Amino acid sequence: MKIATWNVNSLTARWPRVEDWLRSRDVDVLLVQETKQTDAKFPFDALRDLGYESAHYGQGQWNGVAILSRVGLEDVVRGFGNDDPEARFIGATCGGIRVYSCYVPNGRALDNPHYQYKLEWLEELRRLLRTRPPDQLVVVGGDFNVAPSDLDVYDPSAFEGATHVSAQERAAIEGLLDTGLVDITREQHPDEPCFSWWDYRNGSFRRGWGLRIDLLLVDRELASRVRDSYVDRDARKGEKPSDHAPVIVEVNDV
Repeated sequence: MKIATWNVNSLTARWPRVEDWLRSRDVDVLLVQETKQTDAKFPFDALRDLGYESAHYGQGQWNGVAILSRVGLEDVVRGFGNDDPEARFIGATCGGIRVYSCYVPNGRALDNPHYQYKLEWLEELRRLLRTRPPDQLVVVGGDFNVAPSDLDVYDPSAFEGATHVSAQERAAIEGLLDTGLVDITREQHPDEPCFSWWDYRNGSFRRGWGLRIDLLLVDRELASRVRDSYVDRDARKGEKPSDHAPVIVEVNDV
């Protein structure tokens, strides 16, 4: 089974690229972030023509998360069940695996209220994962807006005092892993940057000025079956790409 996560930075703007990517990559499950669409605009029919069932949690021009699956899609949940009005979290069961698509708040600045919202959001996710059944296979993927270590940042000195690299954010990611999950791309490639995001400005992609902020966290049982996990850098090339590249995990049959 092949599972991927991809912040598409507007499914409306990126649909031709997403469609071509799905046709060429043989992906079974795709976790999508930043659809920036309402449910009414989401391309359910076009995805069905490609062989994918889909579930979407939309919010118009902001946020929006989705799950696309060609191995079944059941027991969909949208949001954490609290009063958060932002469309940042969706879960479903696909091919026997519980999958979650997450668009973690950016945080903006360390002294911004949005930073506290980010930490609280990550704590809500940790609570949910901590209470899952112990034998449940799970993949938690998405744009986490956190670079877990300095290896995940092209120049750590350029981010001193900024979000995405603060001790509290990194501790929150460790808290997710402590529920019994593995950061599978890093486990597979312990010494490679594996950047997944590059700013549109300053030729950042060409210069290699990236961050690894798109993560796939899997339970330890699934981790033992993984063949590889990698970033599809080719999807960041060409005309009008997302600023994020997909991250993929390949798992032996469940």
